[in-house]
This record gives sequence, C-alpha cells and structure tokens, in this order.
Amino acid sequence: MGDDTKTAFLKERVHQYGLLMRVDRPIGTLLLMWPTLWALWIAGEGQPSPFVTLIFVLGVFLMRSAGCVINDYADRELDPHVARTRERPIAAGHVSPREALLLFLVLCLLALALALTLNHLTLLLSLAAVPLAVSYPYMKRFTYLPQVHLGIAFGWAVPMAFAAQTNSVPPVAWLILTGIVLWAVAYDTMYAMVDREDDIYVGVKSTAILFGEMDRLMIGVVQLCFFVVMLLVGNQLELGRYYYFGLAAAGGLAVYQQYLIRNREPGACFKAFLNNNWLGAVIFVGLASDYAVGS
Repeated sequence: MGDDTKTAFLKERVHQYGLLMRVDRPIGTLLLMWPTLWALWIAGEGQPSPFVTLIFVLGVFLMRSAGCVINDYADRELDPHVARTRERPIAAGHVSPREALLLFLVLCLLALALALTLNHLTLLLSLAAVPLAVSYPYMKRFTYLPQVHLGIAFGWAVPMAFAAQTNSVPPVAWLILTGIVLWAVAYDTMYAMVDREDDIYVGVKSTAILFGEMDRLMIGVVQLCFFVVMLLVGNQLELGRYYYFGLAAAGGLAVYQQYLIRNREPGACFKAFLNNNWLGAVIFVGLASDYAVGS
C-alpha cells in the first residue's frame, strides 16, 4: 500500500468514525452541554473554574460521541430498516461492529483520563456515566420510557459539575437533574415522533408510541413541569430577573415547538427537536447574565 493510498485510507476511516460519533450533527452535544454549563455557573456562583469548565466541555463531547457509537452498535440490526438511519456507518457496512466497540472504549478512556484530573467525588460520580451511556440504547427494547433514561444520562453531568466545583452535591443539583429529565422527555419525544411508524414496525418502544394521540398534550404537560422545576431552582437560589427573563424566552420557544408539532409532520417534529438547542441557550444566557449583572 503506497503512501497516498494509506493517507486516503486513513482519511476515510477518520471520516467514517466522525460520522459514527455524529461530529457533523452537534445537536446532541449542545443538548448535553447547556445543562452542564447551567450547573457549572450555579456551582461556581457565576465564576466557575476555567480548568473545570474546559474539562467538562471536553468530557461532554467525548461522552456524547461515545453514546452515539454505542447506540449505533446496539441498533446495528435495526438501523437498516429505518429510513433515517440506514445510511449510518455501521448499518451501511462502512464501520465494523468491532471497530465501533474499540472506538467506544477509546472515547471512554479519554473521558476517564479527564475525570482523573478532578477530585475524588467527581471521579466516583463519573463511574456511573458509562453504564448509563451503555444501557440507554437497550432501554427501548424493554420500556416505553427510554427518554427518561436518556434524561438521567444527559443530566448526570449536573451532580458531577457541582462535585467538581464545590466537592459536594447539594439538593439543588438533584432538582436541576429532575428538570433535565423532564426536558429530555419533552424534546426526545419530539424526536421519536419522527420515527414512530418505523419504530412500531421494527418493534422498539418510545414515549411517542406510549403517548399515542395524546403526544402533543403530554409533551406540553412535561414542558410545563420542567418550567415549574426551573422556577423552583430560581427561587431556591434567589436568582434575579435576568434568570426569569431567560426562562420566559425559553417558555416562548416551548410554545413555538408546540406549534411546530401540531400536525405531527416528521420534518416539523425534527425542527421542534432541534429548536431545544435555543431553549437551553436562552436559559444559560439568562442565568449567566444574572450572575454577571445581578438583579
């Protein structure tokens, strides 16, 4: 194999691994990043450690990437039967299952290396992150509530962030985690609405299937519960008007998402799912502004 051939081969492998890690689709990283930043800013009272923040930003990317890899490995027999997923690297035969497992292991080891730079409590909490990531893809085989499991996996960065910043996990951290679970159920149900017919065909479960014709109402109820939790967070922390301005803007986005899913059209449901990036962002802007400017 000549040098040019080797270079082309390596570029192609890197490209396929990047697709497997969803580097080209950062929405999952962003949905995991925003709650992590909320927690870091609250734990650091508006001035989180730059080192800890960097570690968590890198950790979010690595663990989200690892989650995508193990998800596609778990779904390698299902993805070829779903229109939206049949071209994913494993399903399309561009990456072998063995390669995927090795990539998952490397990503987890890199995340562990990051955790080793933090305190003992954070390291202990980080050990639960991998089982959460590994088990999530299999939940849809056994329960109609895999979105709850996803919320716990995505929200687990919150107690870790408090532990890293303060070497403790106060009650408000678990309250925020509860809110993130509710938020994840809402946006991932929108996402599941896109594939509902395919999921029913291949025999996997989701809240979109569980809720059925009540899907829009249930998403609205869950969104409302999320905002109630976030109001409780603001009250407990005695946050000011900028935080509540952020929540109000997020509420407007939630209403817009309800508008998008009104006809259950797959493209619009996916757009509503993507819009949750902005919901997370405006809450962070409000929170950061409140700490920076004050009430």
